[in-house]
Amino acid sequence: MTESPSPLRAPERWAHFRLSVIGPLLAAPPARGQLQAQLQELAAKKWRHPLSGQWAQFGLSTIERWYYQALAAQAGPVEALKRKIRSDHGAHRALPPELALRLVEQHRQHPSWSYRLHFDNLAVVVEQQPALGPMPSYPSIWRYMKNHGLGKRPRRGPVHSPGAQAAERHYEAREIRSYESEYVNGLWHLDFHHGSRRVLRPQGQWAYPLLLGILDDHSRLCCHLQWYLAEGARELCHGLSQAFQKRDLPRSLLFDNGGAMVAAETEQGLARLSILAENTLPYSPFQNGKQEVFWGQVEGRLLPMLEGVADLTLEQLNEASLAWAELEYNRKVHSEIGQTPLQRFLNDKNVAQPCPATEKLQLAFTLEARRRQRRSDGTLTVKGVRFEIPSRYGHLIEVCVRYASWDLSVVHLADPKTGAILCRLYPQDKQKNAGGLRAPRSSAPQSPPPPAGMAPLLQKIIHQYALTGLPPAYLPETQTPENPS
Repeated sequence: MTESPSPLRAPERWAHFRLSVIGPLLAAPPARGQLQAQLQELAAKKWRHPLSGQWAQFGLSTIERWYYQALAAQAGPVEALKRKIRSDHGAHRALPPELALRLVEQHRQHPSWSYRLHFDNLAVVVEQQPALGPMPSYPSIWRYMKNHGLGKRPRRGPVHSPGAQAAERHYEAREIRSYESEYVNGLWHLDFHHGSRRVLRPQGQWAYPLLLGILDDHSRLCCHLQWYLAEGARELCHGLSQAFQKRDLPRSLLFDNGGAMVAAETEQGLARLSILAENTLPYSPFQNGKQEVFWGQVEGRLLPMLEGVADLTLEQLNEASLAWAELEYNRKVHSEIGQTPLQRFLNDKNVAQPCPATEKLQLAFTLEARRRQRRSDGTLTVKGVRFEIPSRYGHLIEVCVRYASWDLSVVHLADPKTGAILCRLYPQDKQKNAGGLRAPRSSAPQSPPPPAGMAPLLQKIIHQYALTGLPPAYLPETQTPENPS
């Protein structure tokens, strides 16, 4: 279906209307002395007004002026018959320059205020400072703000928050433009969404789950979708690992500044997997707009289809969500790219990195930290739990450990220089150690020989002292003969 052409603007309507009125005079020029008679005939007629559509009449002098304007036109009669734009078009004479500057400054400080609130506060300023001039009417203030782009903007976080202030400065200094990665797996988006449907937990409690969604920017493909009961680094790494195993590793990831996204396990894990982590500005959800659009489809299509399930569980919700994502969302034609996300993901150029094995993925999303070894028993502490270090590393004063804060059952000792895994550490078992059994040291030295004679340094010192020729600097004790019995 083709769109109807847009209507002409008012100046063009007037030009075409005036040309229709004087057109017969231009097509058949009147004979000498007949012009006034024909103009009187045109002035006596009724015409449809070009803007209102009502019947109207126009004076002889008006039609005569149109006629001579068309005759003298160099660029054609339509241009000459257009209504001229006023010389003060765009100016606001009711608003003095000083008052306009005060209004602009007020909007810069309070961009979330409504037009009425700006008007009321400006009225107080004019009342306190009469030198600014008379206070314009509300329509004048409204038109000025509309024409200069001083509309109401949503507040970006708390007023005095550093993140909100940084977002405001970026919004004012930089334009907002849509973007798209050039290749498949060049950029992924991820975020948590607070769902509107609650689930019934096995403990008999209701809870509102959170949805972790991961999208490919180029193809809009849903790489993975999963509901959780918490929004932590554990859940993020768990879902992200599944997305990697399904679609391979992307080159970069874009997410907000949530606690799970900036956790040490997440940041260090992405760095070990050679994935560039990029954070959006605080209070700037438009930078992750594709993710926000995806949440609208989840709330508008997926969750309404589950309204009839009375006792919805987390397992049912995840099963339905994954089926919907794979068989409907990924296979439905996307209005912006003109094809299904799955088709674009499979057919366009892919810059993904191969995904490592599951064990390596789990090891990648760990926190690397330094600990001092307790030399007395060869142990260290991780989050209040004491672990034993093998005796072959007992000579190390400071060691490097790798662990995930949510799973202390797997802790590794790493090389502080290369990061290579040296061995796995196990928690200390004091009850077992109380049995008295001790493993031999892995590099136990042989029994040292007894010392033989005087130390070489002392021999050297005595020799040097003898070379001075001085007598010994002490008086020997006088020996008292023993009484014979």
